[in-house]
Amino acid sequence: MRGMLLTGHGGMEKLEWREDIPVPTLSECEVLIKVGACGLNNTDVNTRLGWYSKTAISGNDNDTREKIRPDDGGWGGTSLQFPRIQGADIAGEVVEVMGRQFRHLLGETVMVDPWIRPSKPPNRYEVIGYLGSEIDGGFAEYTKVPGNAVHPVKSDYSLIELATFATSSVTAENMLDRASVKAGDVVLITGASGGVGSALIQLANRRDARTIAVSSKGKVNEVESIKPDEILLRESDSFIDEVMSLTLGNGVSVVADVVGGNIWPQLLEVIMHGGHYVCSGAIAGPMVEFDLRTFYLKDLTLVGATIVPSGTFGNLVSYIERKEIRPLLAEVYHLKDLKKAQASFIDKSHFGNIAVYP
Repeated sequence: MRGMLLTGHGGMEKLEWREDIPVPTLSECEVLIKVGACGLNNTDVNTRLGWYSKTAISGNDNDTREKIRPDDGGWGGTSLQFPRIQGADIAGEVVEVMGRQFRHLLGETVMVDPWIRPSKPPNRYEVIGYLGSEIDGGFAEYTKVPGNAVHPVKSDYSLIELATFATSSVTAENMLDRASVKAGDVVLITGASGGVGSALIQLANRRDARTIAVSSKGKVNEVESIKPDEILLRESDSFIDEVMSLTLGNGVSVVADVVGGNIWPQLLEVIMHGGHYVCSGAIAGPMVEFDLRTFYLKDLTLVGATIVPSGTFGNLVSYIERKEIRPLLAEVYHLKDLKKAQASFIDKSHFGNIAVYP
C-alpha cells in the first residue's frame, strides 16, 4: 500500500513516501480500516521533531534542531520505534475484522479513538499507546486498530470533515472535563483559531459556559464564526485589564490553555480565587515563568490534560451526530503532499484543521 513513513526524529526529510508498505495483517480483536482521510495535529509534528524530549526547550517550529535523547522523544517520555506511520485523526470504512464481536463494524463509516487501550483498562491512565506514535496510524491507505477503538458514526459530514475532529475535539473535551466546566463558568481560551482552541469554544458553548477567546487580529472574523461570547486580541498590551473589565473585576473561573510561552504569567493573574488552569499544549513554548505566590495565594488548581478517559470519545461522536459541534476544515491535501500540509500547519495561518486523503 501507499503511505508516508516517519523514519526518525528530525526535519521534513524524515518523512518518506512509499508505495510498497505491506497492508497490515490482523490479529484477534483487530479491524482493518480503509482510510478515507486523516487529520493533522501537533502531536505529529512534535513527535517528528523530538519536541517531547526534555532536552528540547523551544517552540513547535519546523526549524527546531535541538539535540534530543533518543530514549525520550515520545509524548510519554519513552523512545519510539521507527519507521512509524503517523496520523491519529482517522475517518474511513471497516473492510475486515478479526473477532466475532466486531462483525457488526464491517462496511461501517467509522472514526477512531486515538487513545488505544487494553480491552479492560483498570484505570484512566492505562493505555497501550497513542495512534501514530506507539502504534501505526492513518497516513496510509489502510490501518489496523483494536476493535474497541472504533466508533461507527452516522453523519452526513464527509470523511474529510470527520477527520477534523478526533484529536482536537477529544483533547478539548478532556480539558473541560478535567477543569469541571459547567454552565455559567467563564472560560478563557488561548489559541482560539487552532484546532483545539476552536474545539474548546464549541464544546464550552455546548455546556452553556461563557467563552472568552484569545485570537490574533488577522483571525478575528473566523473566530467570530464559532460564536465565542468575547474575543481578545493576542497582541493586546493591556491583556489583564481587558479580561478583568469583561468579568467586572472578578476574573475568569477557568483558563483553558494550549499556548504557554510568554503570556503564561498573565493567564494565572486573571483567574479568580479558587479557579482552574488546565493545559494540554505549549505551542508558544514549554518554558514559562511561574510565580508560586499567585498560585497558592489565590487557591488555584492547575491541571494537566493528556490521557483521555474511555467513554469520552464516544460522547464526542454523539455530539457530531447531533450536530452540536461542526467541522472546521481549513485545507485539504493529498497524502503524498503531507510535507506541504505540515508546513502549512506549522505556519499557523489557517483556521481550524487540515486533513489529508490517500
